[in-house]
Amino acid sequence: VQLQAFGGGLVQPGGSLTLSCAASGLSVSTMGWFRQAPGKEREFVADINMNVGYSYYSESVKGRFTISRDNAKNTVNLQMNTLKFEDTAVYYCVAGRGTGAWDYWGQGTQVTVSS
Repeated sequence: VQLQAFGGGLVQPGGSLTLSCAASGLSVSTMGWFRQAPGKEREFVADINMNVGYSYYSESVKGRFTISRDNAKNTVNLQMNTLKFEDTAVYYCVAGRGTGAWDYWGQGTQVTVSS
């Protein structure tokens, strides 16, 4: 499985940005996003079950970020609103086959929130 993520960039505080990730190869059960800020550990952001659409969010992004799926394209999107300085990080797309583990990791895409 190959994960291709795109959509990162520079945005001002309070702005919005959308990340997308396409999975090619095998079908996956769950897709999501992690992020890693400079000097910090990698942390979970959000994920979504590709079959039934259940989604989960970290407390730090709940209410601001929305994860959605496009099963026809095997793609997941992360709509990020009301961005804060602390959202600055490298965002990683992940995918799992339903075993409870994240089996696949994509390359990171940089999101920078700066004025």
